[in-house]
Amino acid sequence: MEELDVALSVGMGVALAAAAGFRVFVPLLATGLAIHFGGLQAAAGFEWLGEPWALVTLGVATVLEVAAYYVPGVDHVLDAIAAPLALVAGVVVAASVMADLPGWLRWLAAIVAGGSATAATYSLSSLVRAKSGVATGGLGNPIVASGELVSAAGLALLALLVPLLALAAVAALVLLALRRLLRRRRPA
Repeated sequence: MEELDVALSVGMGVALAAAAGFRVFVPLLATGLAIHFGGLQAAAGFEWLGEPWALVTLGVATVLEVAAYYVPGVDHVLDAIAAPLALVAGVVVAASVMADLPGWLRWLAAIVAGGSATAATYSLSSLVRAKSGVATGGLGNPIVASGELVSAAGLALLALLVPLLALAAVAALVLLALRRLLRRRRPA
C-alpha cells in the first residue's frame, strides 16, 4: 500500500508541475485550496499553501495572470517572465504534494520530474502561441490563452482527483512536445 501512496503522490506532483507550464498560478491555487479544505495532505513544510493569506495571494496572482494573457502583446512579454516562474512553481507544487517521500528524494523528484514536465508543457504552449501569433497577427492568441487556461485547470483538477490518469496525460503531452521539437530540428 505504501508503494501505491508514493506512486500517487509522485504522479500528482508531476501532473501539477505540468499544469504550471500552462499557467503558473493555477495549480498552486488548486493545490492550496485542496490543502485548505482537507482534501489533500501537504508535504512537511508546505502547509502554508493552504493558509488564507496564501490563497488570497494566489487567487489575485491567478486572476492577473489569466487576464494578462488575453491582452495582445502582453502575452509574449509574459512568456519571457513566466518561463523561470513556471519552473519554480512546477518544482514547488510537485514537492508540496509528495508527502510520502523523504525530503531529499522529494526535492530530487520535484526538480527532475516536475521541472521536466513543466518545461515540456511550457515549451509546447509557447510554440503554439508563437505559431498562432505569426498565423493570425496575434488575433488568435486569446483562443490559445483559453486553451492554456483550460489545460492548466483541467490537468490540475485531474491531478488532484485521479493522479495516475493525470500522469498518463502528462506523458502524452511530453511525447507531443518531443515530437514537435524533433520535427522542428529536422532539415527541410
